[in-house]
Amino acid sequence: MDVLMPQLGETVAEGTLSIWHKNVGERVEANELLFEISTDKVEMEVPAPAGGVMKEILVKEGETVEVGAILAILDDGTDGSVGPIAPEPAPSLENNAQHLTHSLPAASPSVASAAVSPNHDPRRRLSPVVRKLVAEHNLNPDNIDGSGLDGRIKKSDVLALLQRNAPTTTDQASGSSTSLPSVDGKKVIPFNRIRRVTAEHMVRSKSTSPHVHQGVEVDFSRVDRVRSDKGVAWRAREGFSLNYLPFVARAVCDAIVEFPHVNAHVEENSLVVYDQVNLAIAVDLNFEGLVAPVIQNASSMTAVEIARSIAGLAARARANQLTPGDHLGATYTISNNGSFGTLFTTPIINQPQVAILSTDSITKRPVVVEQDGEDHLVIRPVGIVTQAFDHRAIDGAYAAAFLRKVKEIIETKNWEAALP
Repeated sequence: MDVLMPQLGETVAEGTLSIWHKNVGERVEANELLFEISTDKVEMEVPAPAGGVMKEILVKEGETVEVGAILAILDDGTDGSVGPIAPEPAPSLENNAQHLTHSLPAASPSVASAAVSPNHDPRRRLSPVVRKLVAEHNLNPDNIDGSGLDGRIKKSDVLALLQRNAPTTTDQASGSSTSLPSVDGKKVIPFNRIRRVTAEHMVRSKSTSPHVHQGVEVDFSRVDRVRSDKGVAWRAREGFSLNYLPFVARAVCDAIVEFPHVNAHVEENSLVVYDQVNLAIAVDLNFEGLVAPVIQNASSMTAVEIARSIAGLAARARANQLTPGDHLGATYTISNNGSFGTLFTTPIINQPQVAILSTDSITKRPVVVEQDGEDHLVIRPVGIVTQAFDHRAIDGAYAAAFLRKVKEIIETKNWEAALP
């Protein structure tokens, strides 16, 4: 079985083999970490999807090869090559430069060896990229907290240490230090890998896109009626609860048909609009970070299929079982904080997309409705749906019209017919 350099997006042409976690002759189990790579967009740990014995390693640590190149040969007990050990690429989108929804700091396209003595401690086994950084900055690996497997030091760990130790712009200009409060009993909590990646991505997004936020109040009576009528049977059949999110996701996909410019990215003074909707769903990892796995071609799915996809991705995310392909190709993102009781959220756009939707708590509130020419006060399940959009790509009127369409679909669609 050939082990290939994985495809991590249409714009990624090559990658650097950072480190092998198995040697020739060693046994590897399915889903066990096999190797790590660095590209111009991502650092990635790649597991083995099948078990076997490492027969031959063709690409050494530190070498840069093209996507699709054979890295090693795995003897899985079958005759010949039955398929690559590489993440499946996301479905290709015409005129689309694929991006990771949460990309890690970019790796150097070429690496050089540094005089750092390795030993048998997995934590001290450094990739060529890390060895180079450690040597260039005269660092002691024993003083670096590793976030990789078994505490192994990654490039992002070294960069984080350098950033923490770097003087601020004010310090460099004036030689003075920033005044911090003098408080007893404080403790320093280092960012984990996901927190560091999220922090970098959020700062980059805010500096890239001029964010504008809009919100609409939505009556979820029709959705609530379906959940009430079919919720018990649904849970017995599917094994998870039927919440509001699949209905919102389906409404978003329907609304994008009429307002496709929210399903796009900005590229060289132009707007690249996608024909299909690859929907990223933000998933909280029990307060340990945030990921946004992708429902590929959600626009072709029913509300039932979307509900199953959301539940499956969320479960695998919290079990740390997502694959690299689960993060690829998102064209629009939905974040849901409703279970925590929030009234509204102003989300940050998931680059390189141009919009993100947030749904928050849905509660019973008094609403004035007109019936037979008269106003009546009724109790309805109501929630606020908010969208952040990139003002480079679209204007407020277009974004507002899209939100109005989402609201209209949620409030008027025959959801009873959409669920078995």
